[in-house]
Order: sequence, then structure tokens, then C-alpha cells
Amino acid sequence: MAKKQSKPSDRIEVADRIDSKMPSNKRQQMRPTDWELNGELFLNCSCDVFCPCVVSLGKHPPTEGHCHAWMAIRIDSGHYEGEDLGGLNVGLLVDIPGRMGEGGWKVAAYVDDRSTQRAYNGLLQIFSGKAGGTTGLFTFLVSEIIGAERTKVDIVTEGNRRSIMIGRKIQGEIELLEGADKDHPVMISNTKYWMGPDVIAATGLKSKVRDYGRVWDFGGKSAEVCPIQWSGSAK
Repeated sequence: MAKKQSKPSDRIEVADRIDSKMPSNKRQQMRPTDWELNGELFLNCSCDVFCPCVVSLGKHPPTEGHCHAWMAIRIDSGHYEGEDLGGLNVGLLVDIPGRMGEGGWKVAAYVDDRSTQRAYNGLLQIFSGKAGGTTGLFTFLVSEIIGAERTKVDIVTEGNRRSIMIGRKIQGEIELLEGADKDHPVMISNTKYWMGPDVIAATGLKSKVRDYGRVWDFGGKSAEVCPIQWSGSAK
């Protein structure tokens, strides 16, 4: 009987990862590039509410001693070297062994399957830090890209709730924390946090990760929402 052939996949296999584990004495190389992303990032992590990384700029240890998280990026407008990125979504799986600022991050990327090949490649450059600019610090923090793929990434914004769905791999929903003024959620403002100066506090409602040997559940744990205006420049 002929062996059934599987469909081709955009998932990067072990031998073809865009960044294998970096030698300890060598940084990833940045190539400053003209790019821009505007939209919103939200995440849910393993910390108790509220994650200390925001106000300590990653110097305070996570409440569980490590930080496991998923991140969702909704791109309202943007480009990578002229290639339009508007309307695309990106999901990240992030595994941090200790203090955020000390690095050692392991990251997997899930890029919207509606992206062109050029947009896909550009987004991987941005989120690996190689494109420089706002996310350039990832070249210091990320020690290993454990995988990357083009897949369906659904992000929904509805009132005080945000959700991301990447098949069975990431299924997350968070809710903004209600403030004294019900029209304005609790916010930490004027920070020096890498995501942006204003970070909205939230909590996980249902949150499961099942991929790359990770099986996580962040329901009831800390979450954040942040408007983003990120960019890089080749100048």
C-alpha cells in the first residue's frame, strides 16, 4: 500500500529553524530595516495579577520564578520595506526561565496565513529582532527560536475582552480590569516598558497553550493590553 503523503507545511522543521540556539558568546546580528507596526498587543502570562515585569522593566523576578506566556499582535497598519502588513495577525509562544531582563527566552512565532511570503519573512525578521528598531532588543533576550509557521491566527477585539485562537495550539481570552470609572480600565501609564508607555491591566479568562512540548493554562493569571507604535529605520 502506498504511503499517504502529508500536505506541505509552512512550519519550520528542526533543521531549518530561522534561528537555532545561539552560542552563548555570540549575539544575533541586527540589520536595521525600514519597517513600522501600528495596532495592539495583548498577552496572558503565568504571573499572578499584576505582572511585575512592567514596572520593574524585567528586573523583578516573575511571581512564579519563570514567565510562560502567549502574545497576540493585531496589526492595524504597517509595512516591512514597503510590503504592506496591515490587517495581519501574529501570535507568539514565549518561555522565559527567570527575570525577563536577563534573557534566555525561547520563542515560537505563528504568522497569519493571509500574509505574502515577503510579509511572512519580514514579520519573522521583526519579531526575531533582526530588523532592529523597537524589537531589536530581542537579539539580546531571545536565545532560541523554537519554531515558526504560517497558520490561521484569529484575533477578536470586543469591548473589554480580547481573544486569540490558533487552532488547538493557543486558545486565549482575557478581560480588562475595571477601574473606578467604568469607562476606563485600570492602566499603568508613563512606563519605560518596551511594548509602550501605557499598559492596560487585564486577567485571563480561559487560556490554554499546547505546542512544542508546552502545556500551559493561564486562566485567572495576569494579562496586559498595550497599543503599539513600533518601527525600525535603515537610516
